[in-house]
Amino acid sequence: MPKTLVIIPVNNEAKNLPSLLPRLAQECRSIQADILAVNDASIDDSLEILKKNNIRVLSHSSQMGYGVTIQTGYKYAYRHGYDYLIQIDGDGQHDPRCVPLIFSELMASEFDVVIGSRFLSKEKIPFEPNSPLYYGTPLRRIGIHLFRFVLRCLCFRRITDPTSGFMGFNRKTLHFLCGKSFPFDYPDADMIMTFLKNDFRLNEIPVYMYSVNKRYSLHRGCRPIWYVIKVFISLFIAFIREKEATHEQ
Repeated sequence: MPKTLVIIPVNNEAKNLPSLLPRLAQECRSIQADILAVNDASIDDSLEILKKNNIRVLSHSSQMGYGVTIQTGYKYAYRHGYDYLIQIDGDGQHDPRCVPLIFSELMASEFDVVIGSRFLSKEKIPFEPNSPLYYGTPLRRIGIHLFRFVLRCLCFRRITDPTSGFMGFNRKTLHFLCGKSFPFDYPDADMIMTFLKNDFRLNEIPVYMYSVNKRYSLHRGCRPIWYVIKVFISLFIAFIREKEATHEQ
């Protein structure tokens, strides 16, 4: 079996981790994957819950944001010789049963990046969802449609879920993600554009995503408007950025 790591970015997820971690551990055992949580200076009981569940943890001493948090996991995976990495949110939105599906697609195909999409047909998923599926708030769905349009116009590629954080990468991609081209603020559609510009092979597979109740969410209130503006700026920067010269293994 290839060496595989599943990373969980964590920021104050004490309410969600107890239900997520046992299910995720079970799925990771089925593919012989290790688990790493990257704790972004949580001030609740997240760290204690992770340790109680015997999860390996890297912790930031101060809050660095989502982009830096996941890149911390990428750098760890690359430096420790992992062949594949899968990232799953710590808030319970992503169904951990879909982790082996992403892993299988990475193993069986020539794709460098596998994106879990909530918008593809679920007919081929071999199990039923646990609760009603989540497709985003109205403002978020508008943003997703706009990002789809921009990616199709600029990169000539249709990506159904350009804001998905449920993704898998091979080692070549991990090396690239550890570099300076990684967008630190909102690594969503702009990261996909960067992949496409640098000739990485992308594929999407259907996954289940559920609604989560978070007090401070990026996609509640007026935050989605600012989010869409910032991602459009990041997309423009990603589009004009020069192509990387090499992708070392």
